[in-house]
Amino acid sequence: MFNKNIKLVLAGLITIWSVYEFTQGHIMNGISILLLAGIFILFYFKNEFILLAFLQLRKQNFEGAKKWLGYIKNPSSALIQKQEGYYNYLHGIMLSQTNITQAEKFLKKAVKLGLAMDHDLAMAKLQLAGIAMTKRRKREATNLMAEAKKLDKHGMLKEQMQMMKQQMKKI
Repeated sequence: MFNKNIKLVLAGLITIWSVYEFTQGHIMNGISILLLAGIFILFYFKNEFILLAFLQLRKQNFEGAKKWLGYIKNPSSALIQKQEGYYNYLHGIMLSQTNITQAEKFLKKAVKLGLAMDHDLAMAKLQLAGIAMTKRRKREATNLMAEAKKLDKHGMLKEQMQMMKQQMKKI
């Protein structure tokens, strides 16, 4: 909705307003206004449109997720680095259904920018391994699979990795 710097400026101004309310003796107003500043701080670190896109993906609604991501016009200026990584990660996942070349571009950018959670990074590398496998790049696919296996500490992607290894034997 707002640029990342505008969110911080608004949070600062609202905090100053809450301090003014505290000095006037309106304690409840000051607390309420301080919570409002907290919302802007939260949305600085967790972008609202990316959260809504993840919610749509959880429901398997790719069109809804694409719509929410479409509200982010300039990701490099509107998002911090990790959020931009997730922006590219979501685009890569959605495009992997239709356009593998574009999906590879977005997923590589997401890995380069970094993702906050290891299992998300493992999923991105596994997707990249699948794309490399479909493009007959076996060495790159095996390297990405090994990296994904290291990152998947809880074994959430174990079944997908086994299926990919079986498919890789056919190449």
